[in-house]
Amino acid sequence: MSVDQVITSLFHTLNLEVIPQAIQIMIAVSPVVLAALLLILFRDLWIDYVQAKNFLSIKYCVVEVKLPKDTFKSPAAMEVFLTALHNTADGTQYVQYWKGETRPWYSLELISIEGQVKFMMWMEERRKTNLVSALYSQFPNIEVRDVEDYAKSVHFDPETMKIWAAEFKFTKDDLYPIKTYVDYGLDKDPKEEFKVDPLLPLLEFLGSVGPNAQVWIQIPIIAHKDDQKLPGHIFKRGDLWEEGAKDLINKIMIRDPKTKGVAAENKKKGDIGEYLDIPRLSKGEQEIVASIERRVSKYAFDCGIRALYIAKRDVFNTPYGVGGVVGSLKQFGAEGFNGFKPNGKKWLQRFDYPWQDFMNIRKNRQSRLVLMAYKRRSFFYEPFNSPKLVMNTEELATIYHFPGSVSQTPTLERLPSKKAQAPSNLPI
Repeated sequence: MSVDQVITSLFHTLNLEVIPQAIQIMIAVSPVVLAALLLILFRDLWIDYVQAKNFLSIKYCVVEVKLPKDTFKSPAAMEVFLTALHNTADGTQYVQYWKGETRPWYSLELISIEGQVKFMMWMEERRKTNLVSALYSQFPNIEVRDVEDYAKSVHFDPETMKIWAAEFKFTKDDLYPIKTYVDYGLDKDPKEEFKVDPLLPLLEFLGSVGPNAQVWIQIPIIAHKDDQKLPGHIFKRGDLWEEGAKDLINKIMIRDPKTKGVAAENKKKGDIGEYLDIPRLSKGEQEIVASIERRVSKYAFDCGIRALYIAKRDVFNTPYGVGGVVGSLKQFGAEGFNGFKPNGKKWLQRFDYPWQDFMNIRKNRQSRLVLMAYKRRSFFYEPFNSPKLVMNTEELATIYHFPGSVSQTPTLERLPSKKAQAPSNLPI
């Protein structure tokens, strides 16, 4: 028998015996394979569904914080309050994947309604008691009032009003910190006349908003978790934010004359580069390294910054409204530090030619969607899942805190007098 005949006979035998068995095995395991494929394909859809169902079943509330005439607490008090909100508990897999439970999130809001400046907070109603208690523990002289959600009363009418909206991102890599109240010396509680508070330009701008116009600034926050997938690992997870900060410090601390700075892991034997002592760093580099080290030592939040400028068509002023919001947020940045700028990929589509947006259909749809996203305070989950910023409690307390009497904004309403307990010797 020739070689060709042997090979032909072998394949014929395999076809008669192996292939039918393989088909039977495939038929037997097909339900399991199909179930696995469906789980992979529809897992995210299922999670979005159960989370949306859970969100609809929860009651939410808005509180307004009334400030006393004199506030002598530094932003450090706000930092302690924010630490009390840091909750990374997701619950069991059952409540996550069947009931749609998530980590609690909050929204810190600073608004101006025709020039009346207000500090607001949004939360789940079931978490209000804990939030208010934590707030009073640091600011006993404030007054927290339940109010109607100011955003619900606004409905977009393209015939009579215009909306500009933006979500903000960092100007540099996420690992760089912004310039915080510590860098401004507010942690030392200087006298009011010597305070340099980066929040004041924003308050002054909000106080100058005129009739038939509103500016809303929303800072949604949720506790940051160290559950990101680490590069080069299949199952291992960790905190990319913290690990990246350590790498950044290494890059700043190690300088090579040829490459203007290289990381320790990239240095080879024989390189000229050397590890720098702190005294040999420039003053700016020392400040940045200290800020980064301080940054990763504190609790972190995933957060965002969303701003809306809403006005009647006849008073809508793009240079004033847009420039005021963007310019006021620049106070939190500096050379060598991070800062904020509008994210051009979210809510800021520009249409330079009429044929790009016939009869403003796309722009009006965009205005309705961003107003809906703001009302829902939707930022971390569908339907308005947005890119996150990671900031620690110190950075958040810098961009959202209660100013002292150094703030002379006349439309920032304050309580006329301090609250105090009644004397114990009053007659009955």
